[in-house]
Amino acid sequence: MGQMCSGDTHADNIATVTALAAEAAGQGAKVLALPEVAGLMNANRKVALTQVSQACDDPFIAACRNLAAKHGLWIHTGSTPVTAPDGRFLNHSTLIDADGEIKAEYDKVHLFDVQIEGQAPIGESKRYAPGNALVMAETPWGGFGLTICYDLRFPYLYRTLGQAGARVIFIPSAFTVATGRAHWEILLRARAIETGAFVIAAAQSGTHADGRETYGHGLAVDPWGRVLADMGEGAPKVALVDLDLSLVDKARAQIPALTTGRDVPLRRV
Repeated sequence: MGQMCSGDTHADNIATVTALAAEAAGQGAKVLALPEVAGLMNANRKVALTQVSQACDDPFIAACRNLAAKHGLWIHTGSTPVTAPDGRFLNHSTLIDADGEIKAEYDKVHLFDVQIEGQAPIGESKRYAPGNALVMAETPWGGFGLTICYDLRFPYLYRTLGQAGARVIFIPSAFTVATGRAHWEILLRARAIETGAFVIAAAQSGTHADGRETYGHGLAVDPWGRVLADMGEGAPKVALVDLDLSLVDKARAQIPALTTGRDVPLRRV
């Protein structure tokens, strides 16, 4: 799992991920998970429009494919902005296999349109179009579910992924400091417990070139809700986490919530 403080150019972020991939491979990792907007974090829309392209032409995704093939390493790109049909961007995630081939792609479904007390409104939908489908990829380790950041606050997405067989769920993020302190670990542990799956939440950390500040604390959580790794603050760095996938079956056998739910009507009184 890689933690980053992404900058406002693809080139700088590619250099960072090149170092992270080499470090992860050197430690024997099989999968490298990166944070949200790992490829580009640039709040200047005018400049970003000159940088962002379709996914097939994106330099960050291409670089990750090359690194995956070089190191024999699966890479989950976290996300990077690519162009959407309506002129906005898509917050786009890619899962790349150890041959450098694209295994799955996902566009962030829920956009961060919020009003945090004491802060200016954040309207992600002004710049980004929403995705319209959940994605689960079949891998040598079982199903990998793909989500991004603010999706974390919509539990039904994770229940759907768990019921579909996801054993590992990625939640790459660039959480604000205020919401990170209040909600980050609680929500991640809840999603792991509810689904009986591993949650891998690579994070952005620090003050970025475009002025934003992110919380850090990339987390790996097991199916019983235990935190396996907390990367704290600071970036770039890598944490190696060993996932015992038998714990997924064990957790789901003990608490079969994914198979015993009931749909009942709401009664207003």
